[in-house]
Amino acid sequence: MIFELLQEQLFQLALVAALLVGLCAPAVGTFIVQRRLSLLGDGIGHVALTGVALGFLTGTAPVLTAVIVSIAGAVAIELVRARGRTSGDVALALLFYGGIAGGVMLMGIAPGGSTAKLNSYLFGAIASVTVEDIWIIGALAAAVIAVVLIFGRELFVLCQDEEMAKASGLPVRFLSLLIAVTAALTVVIAMRVVGLLLVSALMVIPVATSQQLTRGFRTTMGLAMLFGVLASVGGLLASTYSAKVPPGAAIVLLALAGFVLALGVGKFVRRGRTQESTLSERPQLRVEEIA
Repeated sequence: MIFELLQEQLFQLALVAALLVGLCAPAVGTFIVQRRLSLLGDGIGHVALTGVALGFLTGTAPVLTAVIVSIAGAVAIELVRARGRTSGDVALALLFYGGIAGGVMLMGIAPGGSTAKLNSYLFGAIASVTVEDIWIIGALAAAVIAVVLIFGRELFVLCQDEEMAKASGLPVRFLSLLIAVTAALTVVIAMRVVGLLLVSALMVIPVATSQQLTRGFRTTMGLAMLFGVLASVGGLLASTYSAKVPPGAAIVLLALAGFVLALGVGKFVRRGRTQESTLSERPQLRVEEIA
Protein backbone atom coordinates (compact mmCIF):
# COMPACT_ATOMS: atom_id res chain seq x y z
CA MET A 1 0.00 0.00 0.00
CA ILE A 2 2.78 2.44 0.92
CA PHE A 3 4.72 1.64 -2.26
CA GLU A 4 1.62 2.39 -4.30
CA LEU A 5 1.17 5.71 -2.51
CA LEU A 6 4.79 6.68 -3.18
CA GLN A 7 4.10 6.44 -6.90
CA GLU A 8 1.33 9.05 -6.73
CA GLN A 9 2.43 12.65 -7.26
CA LEU A 10 -0.06 14.12 -4.77
CA PHE A 11 1.27 11.89 -2.00
CA GLN A 12 4.86 12.66 -2.97
CA LEU A 13 4.22 16.40 -2.70
CA ALA A 14 2.42 15.99 0.61
CA LEU A 15 5.25 13.83 1.96
CA VAL A 16 7.89 16.41 1.02
CA ALA A 17 5.84 19.14 2.69
CA ALA A 18 5.42 17.02 5.84
CA LEU A 19 9.15 16.32 6.03
CA LEU A 20 10.10 19.98 5.60
CA VAL A 21 7.62 21.15 8.22
CA GLY A 22 8.56 18.35 10.61
CA LEU A 23 12.20 19.48 10.44
CA CYS A 24 11.80 23.26 10.53
CA ALA A 25 9.08 23.75 13.13
CA PRO A 26 10.84 21.97 16.05
CA ALA A 27 14.23 23.46 15.07
CA VAL A 28 12.93 27.00 15.49
CA GLY A 29 10.67 25.93 18.35
CA THR A 30 13.71 24.87 20.38
CA PHE A 31 14.91 28.48 20.56
CA ILE A 32 11.40 29.80 21.23
CA VAL A 33 10.75 27.36 24.08
CA GLN A 34 14.18 28.04 25.56
CA ARG A 35 13.38 31.75 25.57
CA ARG A 36 9.97 31.14 27.18
CA LEU A 37 8.02 32.44 24.20
CA SER A 38 6.12 29.25 23.45
CA LEU A 39 3.03 31.14 22.26
CA LEU A 40 4.97 33.28 19.78
CA GLY A 41 4.17 30.90 16.93
CA ASP A 42 0.49 31.01 17.78
CA GLY A 43 0.49 34.80 17.79
CA ILE A 44 2.29 34.97 14.45
CA GLY A 45 -0.19 32.43 13.09
CA HIS A 46 -3.04 34.81 13.88
CA VAL A 47 -1.21 37.64 12.14
CA ALA A 48 -0.59 35.37 9.14
CA LEU A 49 -4.38 35.04 8.93
CA THR A 50 -4.48 38.72 8.04
CA GLY A 51 -1.84 38.10 5.36
CA VAL A 52 -3.83 35.23 3.85
CA ALA A 53 -6.99 37.33 3.82
CA LEU A 54 -5.06 40.18 2.19
CA GLY A 55 -4.01 37.79 -0.55
CA PHE A 56 -7.61 36.83 -1.23
CA LEU A 57 -8.66 40.47 -1.21
CA THR A 58 -5.98 41.64 -3.64
CA GLY A 59 -6.02 38.54 -5.84
CA THR A 60 -2.36 37.73 -5.14
CA ALA A 61 -0.79 34.55 -3.75
CA PRO A 62 -1.92 34.20 -0.10
CA VAL A 63 1.38 32.53 0.83
CA LEU A 64 3.44 35.53 -0.28
CA THR A 65 1.22 38.07 1.46
CA ALA A 66 1.27 35.86 4.57
CA VAL A 67 5.09 35.94 4.53
CA ILE A 68 5.17 39.75 4.36
CA VAL A 69 2.51 40.34 7.02
CA SER A 70 3.92 37.65 9.33
CA ILE A 71 7.42 39.10 9.21
CA ALA A 72 6.06 42.59 9.86
CA GLY A 73 4.02 41.33 12.80
CA ALA A 74 6.94 39.36 14.24
CA VAL A 75 9.25 42.37 14.03
CA ALA A 76 6.61 44.59 15.62
CA ILE A 77 6.03 42.23 18.54
CA GLU A 78 9.76 41.89 19.18
CA LEU A 79 10.27 45.66 19.15
CA VAL A 80 7.36 46.16 21.56
CA ARG A 81 8.70 43.44 23.86
CA ALA A 82 12.29 44.74 23.74
CA ARG A 83 11.31 48.28 24.74
CA GLY A 84 10.09 46.93 28.04
CA ARG A 85 6.96 49.06 28.18
CA THR A 86 4.77 46.03 27.48
CA SER A 87 5.43 42.56 28.85
CA GLY A 88 5.83 39.62 26.50
CA ASP A 89 2.46 38.05 27.24
CA VAL A 90 0.58 41.32 26.78
CA ALA A 91 2.40 41.97 23.52
CA LEU A 92 1.46 38.50 22.30
CA ALA A 93 -2.15 39.12 23.28
CA LEU A 94 -2.16 42.28 21.17
CA LEU A 95 -0.79 40.23 18.29
CA PHE A 96 -3.51 37.60 18.78
CA TYR A 97 -6.42 40.03 18.76
CA GLY A 98 -5.09 42.28 16.03
CA GLY A 99 -4.37 39.34 13.73
CA ILE A 100 -7.80 37.79 14.14
CA ALA A 101 -9.62 41.10 13.79
CA GLY A 102 -7.64 42.06 10.69
CA GLY A 103 -8.22 38.67 9.07
CA VAL A 104 -11.96 38.70 9.75
CA MET A 105 -12.28 42.27 8.51
CA LEU A 106 -10.45 41.60 5.23
CA MET A 107 -12.28 38.32 4.61
CA GLY A 108 -15.57 40.16 5.07
CA ILE A 109 -14.81 42.51 2.17
CA ALA A 110 -13.00 39.95 0.00
CA PRO A 111 -14.73 38.48 -3.08
CA GLY A 112 -17.25 35.69 -2.46
CA GLY A 113 -16.02 32.14 -2.05
CA SER A 114 -12.85 33.08 -0.23
CA THR A 115 -14.13 31.93 3.15
CA ALA A 116 -14.23 28.32 2.04
CA LYS A 117 -10.63 28.52 0.80
CA LEU A 118 -9.58 30.09 4.09
CA ASN A 119 -10.30 26.82 5.93
CA SER A 120 -7.39 25.13 4.15
CA TYR A 121 -5.05 27.70 5.71
CA LEU A 122 -6.70 27.65 9.13
CA PHE A 123 -6.72 23.87 9.57
CA GLY A 124 -4.27 22.71 6.90
CA ALA A 125 -4.83 20.93 3.61
CA ILE A 126 -1.69 18.93 2.96
CA ALA A 127 -3.41 16.79 0.32
CA SER A 128 -3.90 19.89 -1.87
CA VAL A 129 -0.27 20.99 -1.85
CA THR A 130 0.90 21.85 -5.36
CA VAL A 131 4.31 21.89 -7.01
CA GLU A 132 4.38 25.68 -6.68
CA ASP A 133 3.67 25.35 -2.96
CA ILE A 134 6.56 22.91 -2.60
CA TRP A 135 8.96 25.33 -4.25
CA ILE A 136 7.89 28.12 -1.90
CA ILE A 137 7.94 25.87 1.17
CA GLY A 138 11.33 24.49 0.14
CA ALA A 139 12.84 27.95 -0.28
CA LEU A 140 11.51 29.13 3.07
CA ALA A 141 12.64 25.91 4.76
CA ALA A 142 16.14 26.33 3.34
CA ALA A 143 16.27 29.86 4.75
CA VAL A 144 15.13 28.63 8.19
CA ILE A 145 17.66 25.79 8.31
CA ALA A 146 20.42 28.15 7.14
CA VAL A 147 19.68 30.53 10.01
CA VAL A 148 19.78 27.67 12.52
CA LEU A 149 23.09 26.38 11.15
CA ILE A 150 24.82 29.76 10.81
CA PHE A 151 23.58 31.52 13.95
CA GLY A 152 22.79 28.50 16.14
CA ARG A 153 25.55 29.15 18.70
CA GLU A 154 24.73 32.85 19.05
CA LEU A 155 21.00 32.17 19.31
CA PHE A 156 21.67 29.57 22.00
CA VAL A 157 23.59 32.09 24.11
CA LEU A 158 20.81 34.64 23.66
CA CYS A 159 18.09 32.19 24.67
CA GLN A 160 20.04 31.04 27.71
CA ASP A 161 20.80 34.49 29.13
CA GLU A 162 20.17 37.75 27.30
CA GLU A 163 22.33 39.73 29.72
CA MET A 164 25.25 37.37 29.18
CA ALA A 165 24.77 37.69 25.44
CA LYS A 166 25.03 41.49 25.77
CA ALA A 167 28.13 41.17 27.92
CA SER A 168 29.67 38.89 25.31
CA GLY A 169 29.25 41.56 22.66
CA LEU A 170 26.61 39.74 20.65
CA PRO A 171 24.12 41.81 18.60
CA VAL A 172 21.16 41.02 20.85
CA ARG A 173 18.63 43.17 18.99
CA PHE A 174 19.56 41.64 15.63
CA LEU A 175 19.46 38.09 17.00
CA SER A 176 16.10 38.69 18.69
CA LEU A 177 14.65 39.98 15.44
CA LEU A 178 16.21 37.03 13.62
CA ILE A 179 14.38 34.57 15.88
CA ALA A 180 11.10 36.41 15.35
CA VAL A 181 11.49 36.51 11.56
CA THR A 182 12.54 32.85 11.43
CA ALA A 183 9.48 31.93 13.49
CA ALA A 184 7.31 33.89 11.05
CA LEU A 185 8.76 31.98 8.09
CA THR A 186 8.18 28.71 9.91
CA VAL A 187 4.54 29.58 10.49
CA VAL A 188 4.03 30.22 6.79
CA ILE A 189 5.82 26.97 5.93
CA ALA A 190 3.58 24.94 8.22
CA MET A 191 0.22 26.58 7.55
CA ARG A 192 -0.52 24.39 4.52
CA VAL A 193 0.29 21.25 6.54
CA VAL A 194 -1.15 21.73 10.04
CA GLY A 195 -2.97 25.05 9.63
CA LEU A 196 -2.49 28.44 11.23
CA LEU A 197 -4.48 27.49 14.32
CA LEU A 198 -2.32 24.44 15.08
CA VAL A 199 1.10 25.49 13.80
CA SER A 200 2.39 26.51 17.23
CA ALA A 201 1.74 22.99 18.52
CA LEU A 202 4.25 21.50 16.08
CA MET A 203 6.80 24.10 17.15
CA VAL A 204 6.41 23.42 20.87
CA ILE A 205 5.22 19.85 21.53
CA PRO A 206 8.17 17.98 19.92
CA VAL A 207 10.57 20.20 21.86
CA ALA A 208 8.73 19.56 25.13
CA THR A 209 8.79 15.84 24.33
CA SER A 210 12.51 15.88 23.69
CA GLN A 211 13.17 17.76 26.92
CA GLN A 212 11.71 14.84 28.86
CA LEU A 213 14.46 12.57 27.54
CA THR A 214 17.56 14.71 27.03
CA ARG A 215 19.51 17.53 28.67
CA GLY A 216 21.88 18.89 26.01
CA PHE A 217 20.66 21.68 23.73
CA ARG A 218 21.84 20.11 20.48
CA THR A 219 20.53 16.70 21.45
CA THR A 220 17.19 18.23 22.38
CA MET A 221 16.92 19.98 19.02
CA GLY A 222 17.92 16.89 17.03
CA LEU A 223 15.48 14.64 18.87
CA ALA A 224 12.72 17.26 18.58
CA MET A 225 13.23 17.39 14.82
CA LEU A 226 12.98 13.60 14.69
CA PHE A 227 9.75 13.67 16.69
CA GLY A 228 8.41 16.43 14.42
CA VAL A 229 9.09 14.37 11.29
CA LEU A 230 7.50 11.25 12.82
CA ALA A 231 4.38 13.17 13.83
CA SER A 232 4.07 14.92 10.45
CA VAL A 233 4.53 11.77 8.38
CA GLY A 234 2.35 9.74 10.74
CA GLY A 235 -0.47 12.28 10.51
CA LEU A 236 -0.17 12.32 6.74
CA LEU A 237 -0.43 8.52 6.58
CA ALA A 238 -3.41 8.52 8.94
CA SER A 239 -5.27 11.04 6.79
CA THR A 240 -4.34 9.12 3.63
CA TYR A 241 -5.71 5.81 4.89
CA SER A 242 -8.89 7.44 6.21
CA ALA A 243 -10.39 10.45 4.44
CA LYS A 244 -12.33 11.33 7.61
CA VAL A 245 -9.11 12.05 9.54
CA PRO A 246 -7.99 15.71 9.21
CA PRO A 247 -4.21 15.71 8.66
CA GLY A 248 -3.46 18.76 10.79
CA ALA A 249 -5.34 17.42 13.80
CA ALA A 250 -3.81 13.96 13.34
CA ILE A 251 -0.28 15.42 13.32
CA VAL A 252 -0.84 17.38 16.53
CA LEU A 253 -2.53 14.47 18.32
CA LEU A 254 0.33 12.16 17.39
CA ALA A 255 2.79 14.74 18.74
CA LEU A 256 0.78 14.91 21.97
CA ALA A 257 0.75 11.11 22.23
CA GLY A 258 4.53 11.14 21.90
CA PHE A 259 4.75 13.69 24.71
CA VAL A 260 2.60 11.56 27.02
CA LEU A 261 4.76 8.54 26.23
CA ALA A 262 7.94 10.53 26.85
CA LEU A 263 6.64 11.61 30.26
CA GLY A 264 6.62 7.99 31.41
CA VAL A 265 9.92 7.09 29.78
CA GLY A 266 11.54 10.28 31.05
CA LYS A 267 10.90 9.32 34.67
CA PHE A 268 12.97 6.16 34.25
CA VAL A 269 15.68 8.05 32.36
CA ARG A 270 15.97 10.71 35.07
CA ARG A 271 15.88 8.08 37.80
CA GLY A 272 18.75 6.23 36.13
CA ARG A 273 20.76 9.45 35.83
CA THR A 274 20.18 10.22 39.52
CA GLN A 275 21.39 6.78 40.56
CA GLU A 276 24.47 7.07 38.35
CA SER A 277 25.35 10.48 39.77
CA THR A 278 24.83 9.20 43.32
CA LEU A 279 27.13 6.24 42.74
CA SER A 280 29.79 8.44 41.15
CA GLU A 281 29.71 10.81 44.12
CA ARG A 282 30.26 8.01 46.68
CA PRO A 283 33.83 7.92 48.06
CA GLN A 284 35.91 5.06 46.71
CA LEU A 285 37.26 2.70 49.37
CA ARG A 286 40.95 1.95 49.35
CA VAL A 287 42.23 -1.58 49.39
CA GLU A 288 43.79 -1.16 52.84
CA GLU A 289 40.50 0.22 54.22
CA ILE A 290 38.64 -2.86 53.04
CA ALA A 291 41.26 -5.12 54.60
